[in-house]
Amino acid sequence: MALKPTIFKFTVSISDLDRHYYDTLSITVAQHPSETIERMMTRVLAYCLNAGEGLVFTAGLSIPDEPDIWAKSLDDQLLLWLDVGEPSFERIKKASRLSPAVKIYSFNSKSDIWWQQEEKKFSPLNVDIYQFSWSSIQSLALLIERSMEFSITLSDKSIFVATPLGELEILYSILQEKML
Repeated sequence: MALKPTIFKFTVSISDLDRHYYDTLSITVAQHPSETIERMMTRVLAYCLNAGEGLVFTAGLSIPDEPDIWAKSLDDQLLLWLDVGEPSFERIKKASRLSPAVKIYSFNSKSDIWWQQEEKKFSPLNVDIYQFSWSSIQSLALLIERSMEFSITLSDKSIFVATPLGELEILYSILQEKML
């Protein structure tokens, strides 16, 4: 019998000072049995950084040809492809042909090595690549409960997260930014 995903339900108040986007979102996210809490929360952060109409979590790890998150138009055209982790160049090259906007959010302890090895390959692609601090993502994972309300304030490459269990600031770097 296959293991079932763990369901998390969040109510997130987002204040994105850079995009002037303010909303309260009800987010239900399934943690795949092989997925760490850190990876799942990186998906949630990526979702919040790109919150807007049409943005949804996909089956992700269950369907290899899909991103972790995407946005589609009303006529089912792919508008945004979001991947979390350290995807292969071939995967992202294909994604950049399928979607006009592709973003990668790297987060774990091997992120620096991945980027050193892949930077030259990714350079010609029209892809935005961001890196979260691994220690910050680990700290965030300690503040998460299966059902909770929290707030996120986004401003100038900083994410301030306030949960009932504590607060923390997560900084991220831009490894490559091609899209305007």
